[in-house]
Amino acid sequence: MSFIPKPHEIYKHFKGNLYQITAVAEHTETGEQLVIYQALYGDFKTYARPLALFVSRVDREKYPDAEQEFRFELQGPDGERQRTAVHEPEGETTGAGEDQSAAWESPGVAAGNSEMSEGELSLDPLLLEFLDADGYEERLNILAGLHHRITDEMITTMAIACDVEIGGGDTEERYEALKSCLVTLERYECNRLR
Repeated sequence: MSFIPKPHEIYKHFKGNLYQITAVAEHTETGEQLVIYQALYGDFKTYARPLALFVSRVDREKYPDAEQEFRFELQGPDGERQRTAVHEPEGETTGAGEDQSAAWESPGVAAGNSEMSEGELSLDPLLLEFLDADGYEERLNILAGLHHRITDEMITTMAIACDVEIGGGDTEERYEALKSCLVTLERYECNRLR
């Protein structure tokens, strides 16, 4: 397998949710490679999925209306890396993969909970822009555009994407804390690049 996700990369599941890679691990008993990833919504659960299933294509028979080619698609400027690295022909699966596929098809859904709420399926377009932004100045501008409708979940998602920790408090306090962190990071980013 030529495509392996990297830590801190953001992936979009074909059902619409975003996930951040934590690590690629090896199962101690079987030696199978597992992708460890965290949801960037809700209660930010962490999941593990076999690498082969993580990078596989969407099952067109089960999900004919899926817009994505892959079950999880790499977001941002490196997205093309996934499309060029995966050489598996369309529709080709292994017997074992087919049996496991159904069990692993819905990440982010707790056992016994087969439906996701509509709020988890649709992310604010500006939040997606924030996650794809190249620099802190751009992220600050997007954050300012979100100010009037920002939620605690969005702030937490943005903080995780920037690798900063924002404490508790009301939404406005957390917004200001995130903004302050981004201003500081932007200042150092500019000085470093001069």
